[in-house]
Amino acid sequence: MKDSPKPRVARGKVALVALAAFALIGAGCAKKKVAAATPPAPQPAVSTPAAQPSSSTPMRSNPAPQRAASSTPASRYPDAATRARIDELLAKIEDAYFDYNKHTLRPDAVKALQSDSSELRDIIKGYPDYKLTIEGHCDERGSEEYNRALGDARAEAARDYLVGVGISSTQLSVVSYGKDRPVCEDHDEACWQRNRRIHIVASASR
Repeated sequence: MKDSPKPRVARGKVALVALAAFALIGAGCAKKKVAAATPPAPQPAVSTPAAQPSSSTPMRSNPAPQRAASSTPASRYPDAATRARIDELLAKIEDAYFDYNKHTLRPDAVKALQSDSSELRDIIKGYPDYKLTIEGHCDERGSEEYNRALGDARAEAARDYLVGVGISSTQLSVVSYGKDRPVCEDHDEACWQRNRRIHIVASASR
């Protein structure tokens, strides 16, 4: 007796259903793989705030008004009381005298310049605008031109000495009067010796 065809048809339907199920499963896996490989959606753009100026970058601002000076700067020229003290010292410093036709400082001339010169130095060094003038003088003998040169050499010798004790050279000037300003007008050696000298005075004030 032959098998009935119905069971074969049933088995065929089962096989088709199984194949369809496998196909659906495979399709689902493929979709999952494709979905996994898909790049993520772009994030919404976030606006970046404008760059703030660096703290090291100087900021422009209106300049602050300058403060008034807390103290008055030191004067470069002595006041009246100090000038009076300088005049006293200059009066005490004796004229330095020279031998005939000489401009080198004798021991007694050095001693005269030493008198109170240290205090004078200590005072005027604080006032750079204050200046002294060293006058060079000669006796009546010799020509006007010669005595001018000799008086200048005598003043320079005194100036070099005072610079050596610490008075600034910028505060010392020299001038020669030759034989034009004698302190004595007799025509003898005693008078001539008094005229061969240097004399220190304060320069004209500002």
